[in-house]
Amino acid sequence: MNATPLPDCHALTPAELRAAQQEAATQAGLDTFFSDPLAGGGTGPELAVIPAGRFRMGAAPDSVGFGEILAQPETIERPFAIGRYCVTADEFQRFTEATGFIWQEHLMRAEGRQPVINVSHDEALHYLDWLSTETGQRYRLPSEAEWEYAARAGSATEYCFGDRLTCGEANIHSLRPPATPLRGWRHFLPFCAPLNRAVEVGSYPPNVWGLFEVHGNVWEITASPWAGPLDSENRVKPNQDDLWRICKGGSWFEGPRDARAAARKPRMRNELDTNLGFRVLREIAGG
Repeated sequence: MNATPLPDCHALTPAELRAAQQEAATQAGLDTFFSDPLAGGGTGPELAVIPAGRFRMGAAPDSVGFGEILAQPETIERPFAIGRYCVTADEFQRFTEATGFIWQEHLMRAEGRQPVINVSHDEALHYLDWLSTETGQRYRLPSEAEWEYAARAGSATEYCFGDRLTCGEANIHSLRPPATPLRGWRHFLPFCAPLNRAVEVGSYPPNVWGLFEVHGNVWEITASPWAGPLDSENRVKPNQDDLWRICKGGSWFEGPRDARAAARKPRMRNELDTNLGFRVLREIAGG
């Protein structure tokens, strides 16, 4: 337990947020950004150290959407490390080769540095167990609070970039004019052209703590069970057999509203989809 009160991250400047991140890494004997070596060779996903702190989780009363929670104070008591990107197809391939994981033949598969897709919650847990064994560290899925805290990186706005999001900042389904300069062939368009697929990780700007694609690209599975309505008519149904998990971040298939930091969506534990992936969390010893 910290001897001094944890900082309110919304009150810190970007420079102060980065300094807190560096201090947490130094205290843990780690670099701010690092990767753990794998026993079988190579390294695991690149991670960013996230400092402990306080923040407001959830949506403002005038913007709360389906299944979302109203903004409330939350405390992240211990620092942790989280993937700078979603797990990629290449990273998951190492697991499949080492364990004999077999893909269902009919499934669409990602390649290279695209986020791995069509992986269920429980299959993600198998990957994390393998990663923990390979590295000697404890890897798991982030809770919803840990995910949103890391994604916000001190921001109290709808997105880590502010209250507006366009395709210059995230892979979302939007035809709005871009708020930031576009790259590649889209540079010649006066509007956003939806890509209708997930793109390689690291394609868009990172947040203050160095995390990429926390908005859009693919929904990200969390460890938190879903509680609340399961349909648009807000009818509350029991989460039978712990079947549903909270997913965060939006995707290429939805618009900017679903990519807000406060947005959340129920997905089944055995669900497979082309817009569903996951990001790893690595616990920090002594944190």
